[in-house]
Amino acid sequence: MEDCIFCKIIAGQIPTEFLMETEDLVVFRDINPKAPVHLLIVPKQHIRSINDIQKNHKEVIASLFYIAKEMAAREGIDESGYKLQFHVEKGGGQEVFHLHLHLIGGWKLTTSRTATGTHSV
Repeated sequence: MEDCIFCKIIAGQIPTEFLMETEDLVVFRDINPKAPVHLLIVPKQHIRSINDIQKNHKEVIASLFYIAKEMAAREGIDESGYKLQFHVEKGGGQEVFHLHLHLIGGWKLTTSRTATGTHSV
């Protein structure tokens, strides 16, 4: 897609450091991170949104999750925990209309006392 920023990043038209690149996808840091670790896992094939996936995209979708697991380990957040997030359409918060998975984590855990015991936050 001509105006797609992620297509331009994948094509090398916008310089971005890839943390990982496979035949099917790329991984790079979000420019507006919401956490200490905020990565974007993006298929090289332009798929507009979750609403546009087809049966023939099964391998690419599975790769998104497998690479998310690998990247969480590389970033050292696999044990402490992380979030995986898709935003679907404008109402779901999607801003770039090229399918991508957010890997978010790396917060420092703190312990607090409550009436029912100790909880990690």
